[in-house]
Amino acid sequence: MRHYKKGRKLGTDAAHTKAMKRSLVKALFLNDRIKTVESRAKEIRPDVDRIITWAKKGDLHSRRLAIAALGNDKELVREIFEKVAQGMFADRQGGYTRILKLGPRKGDNASMVIMELVTEPVAKKEAKAEEKPAKAAPKKVEAAEEAQAEEAVEATEEAPEAVAEEAEEKKAE
Repeated sequence: MRHYKKGRKLGTDAAHTKAMKRSLVKALFLNDRIKTVESRAKEIRPDVDRIITWAKKGDLHSRRLAIAALGNDKELVREIFEKVAQGMFADRQGGYTRILKLGPRKGDNASMVIMELVTEPVAKKEAKAEEKPAKAAPKKVEAAEEAQAEEAVEATEEAPEAVAEEAEEKKAE
């Protein structure tokens, strides 16, 4: 039983899974792009995000955590921290990786993906709002709103005596 065991098993025992994840994360940071199986890519995404977040902090403790996570590869950690210090992910608050699906692998039909680090800057939400015009409300909704507005105007224009007479007629019915 797998009580308190989080994550995918990836077809191996725990030690091999841990080593494989560490190797994939190293390869991604070295090459900025790797080709792997979809489940492995989804499994290493939080590890990559965590290391980049540590690099954004930039303190000694974060550097030591990153060295431990990448298996004592101090040169790789230094490169990551330098890239982040130069502002590589400065405007991005998460989502440092992108997964592009390639389709099934020929031999065993496993779904293959390309996982890459996102390097382009984040588009501002205000800019997106200006590019796309606001969607118009459906015609039925507009017609209903107009009818309600007209009824409200008519109700306020009627004399208070007429409103009282209508109320008496409804009570009589």
